[in-house]
Amino acid sequence: MASLINPAIEKATNKGQKRYNGGMNKPDARLLNPTTQDYLRQQAIRLRKQGKQMGEIATYLGVHRTTVSKWWQEYQQHGEAALHQQRRGAKFGEGRSLRPDEEATVQSLLQAHFPDELKIDSALWTRQAVQALIACKCKVKMPIRTVGEYLKRWGYTPQKPLKRAYEQNPQVVKAWLESEYPAIEQRAQQEDAEIAWGDESGLRSDAQVGRGYAPIGQTPEIQLSSQRVSVNYIASISNQGKVRFMLYTQKLTAQVFITFLERLIAQRTRKLLWLVDRHPVHRSAAVQQWLHQHRDRIEMRLLPSYSPQLNPAEYLNCDVKQGVHSKPPTRNLTQLKGRLRSHLHKLQKLPARIVKYFQHPFIAYAA
Repeated sequence: MASLINPAIEKATNKGQKRYNGGMNKPDARLLNPTTQDYLRQQAIRLRKQGKQMGEIATYLGVHRTTVSKWWQEYQQHGEAALHQQRRGAKFGEGRSLRPDEEATVQSLLQAHFPDELKIDSALWTRQAVQALIACKCKVKMPIRTVGEYLKRWGYTPQKPLKRAYEQNPQVVKAWLESEYPAIEQRAQQEDAEIAWGDESGLRSDAQVGRGYAPIGQTPEIQLSSQRVSVNYIASISNQGKVRFMLYTQKLTAQVFITFLERLIAQRTRKLLWLVDRHPVHRSAAVQQWLHQHRDRIEMRLLPSYSPQLNPAEYLNCDVKQGVHSKPPTRNLTQLKGRLRSHLHKLQKLPARIVKYFQHPFIAYAA
């Protein structure tokens, strides 16, 4: 009697035979793909209904006699459902270390608390901290790798934390975002004034940011000059992409700051509402006196304490440092000042790039 198996199925069966039995005549049907298994089951049942013997059917189909016998028994017990391969392995949720209610409890604690609030000696939720939490709350000693699998299943990924000053007052920040800044915006509209943000920063010749690729175990080296030099700058940016800046090498003083303020309002036709942090120089008597004398042209408002993330000018500083230090190291003050000035001039010509800073969630309030 000719084989009843179509060529594609026969090829899969022969492949399974060679793969799993090392040259034996009968393949292990359990290791065949589900489509092939379903086809063989259906053919076996059909032949058995026609009165064929178990051994004869096994020969026709190229499987073990015990396999045919098992298929027939399952068909007698379960009917048509036995003709299709059933899903193997544990059902979803079976065999897990934690019950669903325990998983829910752990997840709620992760979202609502920091580790130290639950008397766990960790600043962030690391795998070790979560392992300790599970041991405490669920009385389960879970391997660290399994903890990682649970975290992945819950949608948690390792992330670098954002930094916030301990002294920052969240209520003050909230009041600024919900009340003070909207009032500044409204006033700017009423007086046809412009809003901008300012900040001071500095660069050193021995600073280097970023990373580069190198073979494992061969950390790249950068040759820096032994003569360390530095240069500072004050910058102002607006949500329209305007950038103004001034370089200086000495310490920030009231006179240096006033010099920049004078440049800032020079040839300005609209009043400026300028927002800066609470640096002592900004609040000095000399600066306040100068501002009072020029109150019809500029008004300076202070951002909440310890809240640099609210100042868009800080994002300009990041751009500047990345742009300057990503290039070969400078060797002297002239080179450093030249590169800094060049990058700031470049940013002045790219207002769209400055506007993109304001897409960051922390300063979207100012967009």
